[in-house]
Amino acid sequence: MDKDILGRAVLDYQTGNYSEDIKTYSSLEEEDSIPVPYLFRNYKNMPALEREALKLCKGSILDIGCGAGSHSLYLQKKGHTVTALDNSPGAIETCKLRGVDQVIQADILELENKKFDTLLMLMNGIGIVGKLNKIDAFFRHLKSILKPNGQILLDSSDIIYMFDEDEDGGYWIPEDMDYYGEVNFIMEYKGQKSDRLPWLYIDYNTLQRAANSNNLSCELVYEGEHYDYLAKLTLLEE
Repeated sequence: MDKDILGRAVLDYQTGNYSEDIKTYSSLEEEDSIPVPYLFRNYKNMPALEREALKLCKGSILDIGCGAGSHSLYLQKKGHTVTALDNSPGAIETCKLRGVDQVIQADILELENKKFDTLLMLMNGIGIVGKLNKIDAFFRHLKSILKPNGQILLDSSDIIYMFDEDEDGGYWIPEDMDYYGEVNFIMEYKGQKSDRLPWLYIDYNTLQRAANSNNLSCELVYEGEHYDYLAKLTLLEE
């Protein structure tokens, strides 16, 4: 059963019941946390990478994995036509309470018969793919909801730095890993834990190869200070 950990946390914050943050446990590192107030940040408190992505948005926009809706709200206030999409009932209810006009509660892979000029995937939005071997099917689906001359804006990180380096400058990657950017997460909030969630961090070169093999161009538009980057994908001529 999906316990909607993130949704419960953001809805609590929106309704004045904030008392703790979301704890995270991953297959790569020890316990960490997601500060819930950060999910409600305004434009000036967003990282430069996110501000750059918002500047590049055009036409009708689908904010995939919208969370508490901060990016959608900013774009809406700027006069853009934006739809906030999330699979979390709590996140969508929070977006409504915050004033996001157009919301869809759904898994992105279930969305059909709609097309957008910009598909926006921030906060390592490509992570929802889960495993690298699922990225081709994911890109095929995104292309089916992308208008001609549309764009996909997504960010991720190359997490190679989290592995030990050897004397030759290579990295020690466990042999049982298909790809080093595949991570499993568990989230905990108010004593309740989520199921294990597969999450993908993808280095830029691997993303570019996957995009090109799916007839998408891939442009590096911003590099952050800690192995993170923003990419713009567009349809290549058939």
